[in-house]
Amino acid sequence: MVQTMKGLTFFVVFAASIGIAQPQTSTGYSHSELQKMIAEAHTPQQYQVLATYFRVKQQTLEQQAQSEKVEWDRRSQITVSVYQKYPRPADSSRNRYEYFTYEAQQMGQQAAHFEGLVGSARQ
Repeated sequence: MVQTMKGLTFFVVFAASIGIAQPQTSTGYSHSELQKMIAEAHTPQQYQVLATYFRVKQQTLEQQAQSEKVEWDRRSQITVSVYQKYPRPADSSRNRYEYFTYEAQQMGQQAAHFEGLVGSARQ
């Protein structure tokens, strides 16, 4: 029993550290659920949930962009001739950085839209 509990405890700690055993948060909506929530939103609380969702997505994408920027900088320092063929690893990192930055801006715009609806719905 003690051996099983130690193994289970290890699994729970490991799973939590990589995000498996964490409860579903506001970022866990499927595309269809999100579309349904947007279509049905009419109250300030519903708008606030959507605004929070998009802000969390924006922050996540900004973090991904920042880590990709670091990788892009690191890969740009490599000047070995193998890395000079297109697409270079630095080019891939730059493209990912630009994608994450663009998506973060889109999520920020969505969040601002719903935050505006929260304010107008309360009046």
